[in-house]
Amino acid sequence: MNTRDVLLKMVLDTQERVRDLETFSKQVDDNEVKETFQEFAEQTGLQSQRLRQLLDKYEMNSKNTFH
Repeated sequence: MNTRDVLLKMVLDTQERVRDLETFSKQVDDNEVKETFQEFAEQTGLQSQRLRQLLDKYEMNSKNTFH
């Protein structure tokens, strides 16, 4: 796998994890667990955004290199 592929996979994986955590937070009865899952979803969302920024930057640099 090249850098772009790894970044893309990580973006998709973290986005899926955010969805899972949000879903699980709505399915549990325990408030502490619910709040923890929501907190983790938020943190993972920030990680996903950062990975997306890196991917966008990498793709932009790759396009500029080839032109």
